[in-house]
Amino acid sequence: MKLNKEELNIKNKLINFEILIKSLYEKGKITAPIHLSGNNEDQLIKIFRKIKPSDWVVSNWRSHYHALLHGIPEEWLKKKIIEGRSMGINSKQYKFYSSSIVGGGLPIALGLAMSIKRKKLKEKVFVFIGDMTFETGIFHETYKYSKNFNLPIKFIVEDNGLSTNTPTKLTWNKTQILPKDIIYYKYKRKFPHHGTGNWVLF
Repeated sequence: MKLNKEELNIKNKLINFEILIKSLYEKGKITAPIHLSGNNEDQLIKIFRKIKPSDWVVSNWRSHYHALLHGIPEEWLKKKIIEGRSMGINSKQYKFYSSSIVGGGLPIALGLAMSIKRKKLKEKVFVFIGDMTFETGIFHETYKYSKNFNLPIKFIVEDNGLSTNTPTKLTWNKTQILPKDIIYYKYKRKFPHHGTGNWVLF
């Protein structure tokens, strides 16, 4: 299904936000690492059709698009990024959590899902991971536990084929079989793993 007119406007806002952050970073206004998104707007907009404001979103170090699509205001997000929190955007109000640790968000997402089930709430948890995190032991343990206890959690694998700058397939020789209940999409990274690709003098 193609993006509708409203979603195309959202796509432009996402792209313009990252262009703004790129500019602020290159001007030395942001003195901490940033991880920019790009080339995955369409996929994410379609995924977020299924995510309600009442649901929790758990992200990673590349979280700007996830945060915006989950309803975090641009000005609030920009302020946090300028403060150096690009890799740790967290808000209980907006039900959003991100972690700069590889796989760090998975046990937190699992705990949230367990709490939701125990409290008999209707919320869900959507956790975003990269293709290399998908290959790790912490993912396997989290996924298995969530299935065995029927927890309200959905895993989304964002596959850009790289772990930092190392090809995932080169590391593992071949990748694991994808479970049918996991949302998965491929995209080509627009920006370097971190930064903008330009030297910045702080």
